[in-house]
Amino acid sequence: MPGGRTHRFILRRLRAPRLAHQRTPGDLGLAAETVRLRTAGGKSLFAWYVPAPGAGAAPAVLLMHGWGANAALMLPAVPLLHEAGFAVLLPDARCHGASDDEEFSSMPRFAEDIGAGLDWLRAQTGLDAARLAVVGHSVGAAAALLAATQRGDIGAVVSLSAFAHPAELMRRWLHEQHLPWWPLGWAVARHVQRVIGARFDDIAPLATLPRLRCPVLLVHGLHDETAPFSDAQRLQTASAGRARLLPVDAGHDLGQALGPHAGAIVGFLQSALSSEAA
Repeated sequence: MPGGRTHRFILRRLRAPRLAHQRTPGDLGLAAETVRLRTAGGKSLFAWYVPAPGAGAAPAVLLMHGWGANAALMLPAVPLLHEAGFAVLLPDARCHGASDDEEFSSMPRFAEDIGAGLDWLRAQTGLDAARLAVVGHSVGAAAALLAATQRGDIGAVVSLSAFAHPAELMRRWLHEQHLPWWPLGWAVARHVQRVIGARFDDIAPLATLPRLRCPVLLVHGLHDETAPFSDAQRLQTASAGRARLLPVDAGHDLGQALGPHAGAIVGFLQSALSSEAA
């Protein structure tokens, strides 16, 4: 185990940047409530809640951003979901946006924060607790898959740009920093696993996806340099073909490239969360 100084150095190097919100749902003409959600360790999360249009028990989608991002970067997905009749919750993970701080962030903590958001949704009137879905990007996608192995109330997952295995992601990051995997990267990876309290092999999407029973849509950029498209192909193979794969002509941040595929994504959620499927 590295000493205190080395431990703090590792956490500082791996810490996600905290970005302020540059837009709000109001900028898209959406009426939203600003809420605080209780999460693990007595911490709280900032979130926007966009109620579903109309009356009746509506399905709901939780949108979880990726590492170093925040809820505002998931806003482009909200209008189409809202128009399709979904309520939408957009939380900031701990150490991100306007949520509480922690000594470190991690994919398991993202999953805990997803769980906190789902618990909050289940307590709201006007929502159908049997029709909840999670859409996550990057680390948020990996965390959505992890959360779905821990809970029975996630009816569908849309994974945007999920990596296959965190150790491989770390190897690529070290390569970009011109740092060797052995012995430095290997030692850092072992230390990170001790700190987060989970083995990479247990929480990797390659391990969690095969255990899921809910429908999964893997949306992935063909030109992704952070998590190569081959990661998505491996994930689909690991699911024994049960997960659908939607290739997108984009990189890691799918952005406007999702536009032509918005109907397919919304249609997937509507089918997975239909009252017949629920």
